[in-house]
Amino acid sequence: MARSDPKNLSRYWWDRHTPGLSLMCADFTTQQYAPHTHDGFVIAVTETGGAVIKSRGVVEEARASKLFVFNPVEAHSGWMGCSERWRYRSFYLTQSAIHAVARGLGIEDVPYFTSNMFGDADLVEGFLTLHRALQDGHDLFRERELLFSTFGRLYQRHGSGGGRIDPPPRDEALLAIVTDLINDRHAEDLHLEDLSAAVGLTPFQLIGLFKRCLGLTPHTYLTQARLRRACHFLRRGMPIAHVAAATGFYDQSALTRQFKRCYGITPLQFAKAAAGAAAH
Repeated sequence: MARSDPKNLSRYWWDRHTPGLSLMCADFTTQQYAPHTHDGFVIAVTETGGAVIKSRGVVEEARASKLFVFNPVEAHSGWMGCSERWRYRSFYLTQSAIHAVARGLGIEDVPYFTSNMFGDADLVEGFLTLHRALQDGHDLFRERELLFSTFGRLYQRHGSGGGRIDPPPRDEALLAIVTDLINDRHAEDLHLEDLSAAVGLTPFQLIGLFKRCLGLTPHTYLTQARLRRACHFLRRGMPIAHVAAATGFYDQSALTRQFKRCYGITPLQFAKAAAGAAAH
């Protein structure tokens, strides 16, 4: 749902896959927030400009380098201050979404945040990437991976109390089970939670296992498996749209985007070169 005030534009929606998670994109020039609370966590990341935020009697500036986190029912207000524009993205997690994230991290009790503002560049970029992925909505595996990895880092670095998030094992045998599953079923609609359950890990642990042993995330490994198979089909002259469907990509543009990101060329360039080599 988009708001049409020409001076204050916003879009608000509910995530399709995480009950209780809603999101907003805002681009404000005159907005003022009266003191208010939310039932769950609020996380906000500024993209352009800034604003002034007040909570716990402390006034702080929301800038692109800062991450704001508000605990459930924690009162806060905001206004433009000296800024002429405030473009930001925010997450709203009710109790059902908070519990869903906690399950992915393997904890029951969630932490409390003793500060509202964190100058953590890695997490700022992480939450922006997560928000954009959820807005795009075309790659559920990546969305879930980003959701658990980003919130896991937030809880570990800045949360107080809450359950202990178990570290990932360094277990090559468990890794081999999951990589075999991915290689065998890469064209299917795989789910991060199913892969982690297959080896008795949480999604957060599985992400850490892949990073520790391979230097890749599960999603990156899955993408590589799909691209390898795509190259096989392209060498055989299969049409690119059919290749995308046969290898698990959302559509042809998704295949092309990933192909170019990894190889620096398009599937069409690869197919033409393969056809030329076969003709000689």
